[in-house]
Amino acid sequence: MRIRAVLFDMDGTLLDTAPDFIAVIQAMRAARALPPIEDKTVRDVVSGGARAMVISAFDVEPMSDAFETLRLEFLERYQSHCATFSHLYDGMADVLADIEKAGLIWGVVTNKPLRYAEPIMQRLGLAERSALLICPDHVTHSKPDPEMLALACQRLELEPASVLFVGDDLRDIESGRAAGTRTVGVSYGYIHPQDNPRSWGADAVIDHPSELRTLLDRALCGC
Repeated sequence: MRIRAVLFDMDGTLLDTAPDFIAVIQAMRAARALPPIEDKTVRDVVSGGARAMVISAFDVEPMSDAFETLRLEFLERYQSHCATFSHLYDGMADVLADIEKAGLIWGVVTNKPLRYAEPIMQRLGLAERSALLICPDHVTHSKPDPEMLALACQRLELEPASVLFVGDDLRDIESGRAAGTRTVGVSYGYIHPQDNPRSWGADAVIDHPSELRTLLDRALCGC
């Protein structure tokens, strides 16, 4: 079946949002007279969310009062600075332009809460171009459950087999496969050092956004 829509995970796939996470962590450390940490320390655990980033940056026990205080501060700071440094990955602007030129639909399906995801899309000028934004706020179960992608296909009025879902985490691929979409894993995103996107069972794996343009060309021409 011909591809009619491309859906993207947000963090680590469509957008490099790590710079804002890093800035928040460094500001929190500075406020406590702690030295900066390497950016990679944060990047390696972005996929684990606020919990993983706080634990990695402050070496605290997740059941401690100190952890919860840090986590809430992290989320409050991030709310105010969630789109200061975030940007499209290199080459992704061309991919989106090609998708639109080909008359295809594109959208975002992310486990990022709407209160963060929506302002980012708006501030980067993507909200008016994206056909939809599906967040955990819209469903009962988030990825790897297929509910988010099933809802996206329903809203787009498309068969899942005509939708390509692109993500940088095993949860993305599991969600897409369970929903019946085609899947692409990316190796340029927030991949844990011990993880291997080529073991996720995706239909394809790309190392740079530009490679998605080639995959779409082949899909559209039936090659």
